[in-house]
Parts: sequence; structure tokens; C-alpha cells
Amino acid sequence: MQNDITISIIAPIYGVEKYIVEFADSVLSQSYPHIEFIFVNDGTKDRSMELLDQLIASKYEHLRPQIKIINKPNGGLPAARRTGLEHATGDYIYNVDSDDWLSEGSIANIAAKISETDADIVYFNYVKEYPSRSSVKREHCYGANEQKRYVRNMYNHRSFGTLCNKCIRRSLFVENVIHTPKYGYAEDCYVSTQLVGYARSIAYIDENVYHYRKGDPTAMTGQQRRKRKREYSLNFIDLYLKYKDAPADNNPIACIFDDILMQAGWYSIWYRLDLFKEFPWLVDAVRKAKVKGNGSDVPLAAQLLTKFVVLFK
Repeated sequence: MQNDITISIIAPIYGVEKYIVEFADSVLSQSYPHIEFIFVNDGTKDRSMELLDQLIASKYEHLRPQIKIINKPNGGLPAARRTGLEHATGDYIYNVDSDDWLSEGSIANIAAKISETDADIVYFNYVKEYPSRSSVKREHCYGANEQKRYVRNMYNHRSFGTLCNKCIRRSLFVENVIHTPKYGYAEDCYVSTQLVGYARSIAYIDENVYHYRKGDPTAMTGQQRRKRKREYSLNFIDLYLKYKDAPADNNPIACIFDDILMQAGWYSIWYRLDLFKEFPWLVDAVRKAKVKGNGSDVPLAAQLLTKFVVLFK
């Protein structure tokens, strides 16, 4: 594998005036020389872009040939990432958020792993940064050909579905139709399951690359929890419908079909989402779905109860 792999870092920018300098400094100061920096101004109304330009002018003018600043009307995170991807020319894509930051030297370590393994996706740990503490989120180490297990674990919350802990070969985005979700919750997992499912090989670095800024943790209300469960279900029902008729040899998420259906059925019962009424075909689909006690986010007893309930619908 070549030693001059180019990594395109895509960073949407909106309303991050308070954090943009710390973030951009952590990205632009990376020691690895073959980085394409893509900052997507998603119609921000604050001083984020002004502060970014001042930082570049004062410390990183020498990187101007590697920096792209794309201006677009506000359209949300998925649209901003797509815009960045359209302008990317690197061998690999790394999606980051502009209110977080990267560890020093981390991109060089990612590039070294790519060079060593030629993996389509290199993934790593990240750190949740709270105001008064840090929490390392260490990923599992999967074998080079364990993509299906990784996909299933991401869906079932046993691995991280985030894009910020994955550096992805650009051809996976270009050569496949990667769908984006209708709803905001779990949008990264929606995309990540497809990309990992299409990957020929994956490789892990046991390093804390990404620092994810979190606010003060507060208890979630029942209404908020129900809304999240609904959006999660609706997003993945949509993904299931997009891929259910795809051929088995080119279906990145077939390994989670049963999980999607069983979870939608259980959430409909437990959180009173009434998805069976919204999607009448779901009753028969849940009847046919296999019970999977190992690795499922829905406990075995809940799966059996769901199976029992749909017998009478």
C-alpha cells in the first residue's frame, strides 16, 4: 500500500463560534501531510467562518492549497456532509463535527493502519468529553472479515454506529448508493451500517482519536425517550424497505433484518408506538422474523412476547 494516502476531513460548520478555533486548530495541526481539509459552511449566522479564516491566516496559511471552504444554505448535517463528499478527492473520508476535536497525531496513525492493512474502513475509540469528566468509549476489535458481526452490533448498541470513529474509503460512497435517514436520531448508525456492510475489510486501532463534546448529562423524560425510540424504529424500517429486495450477495444490512423487525414490533408494544397500524405489513413480517437471543438489543423474553402478541393481530 502506498504511503501517501490522502484523507479528506469533512467538517460541517453551523453555530459553533464558541468551539471552532479549538476544533480547527486540532485538525489543521495534524502532523500527517496528505490531508484535504473540507469545511462546509452550512449557512451559519454566527462568527464561526470569520474565526476560522482568522485562524488559518494567522497559523495555517501554508495549508491554503489543501483547504476547501464550501458555502451553502442551511440544510442540516446529512446535507452538509453530502456537499463535502461531492468536493472530496481523497482516498479516504473522515466525517467530524466542528464542536469536537482530534487527538494530536491521530490522522498519521490512521494513515499508517490503512497503509498496513489496505482496509476499506479503519475504526477506533472515541472519548465523550463532559464538562467535569471524560469517558473513553473503547470499540471491540473485529476480524478483517467480521463486517456482518460489526453491523449487527452497531444496530444493537454493542458497538458504536458513529461516523466520527471511522475513516472510510471514498469509493464505498461513490460505488454504492448510500441512503440517508428521514429522521435525525441515529442518523450515523443508519449510514454506518450500510458502509460497513459494503466494506471488503475492516481494521481497528486501539487509540482514542476523537473527542466528542457532551453537555451536562440529564435524565431523559419518558416523552423524549419515546420520541427517540420512534425515530430509531422509523429510520430502520425505512432502511429495511430500501434493501429488503436487494440480492443477498450485495445487501449490506441483510444481517439485521430480523433485528429491525423484532425491535420495531417490541417498541410498538412497549412504548405504545402503534407501528403495526402505521405499517400493516409489519405484523406478518414480525411473525416470520427469527428470534435471536444472542446479541439482540431486545431481550429474549421480549422477543417471545412480541411473537405472542402478533399471533392475535
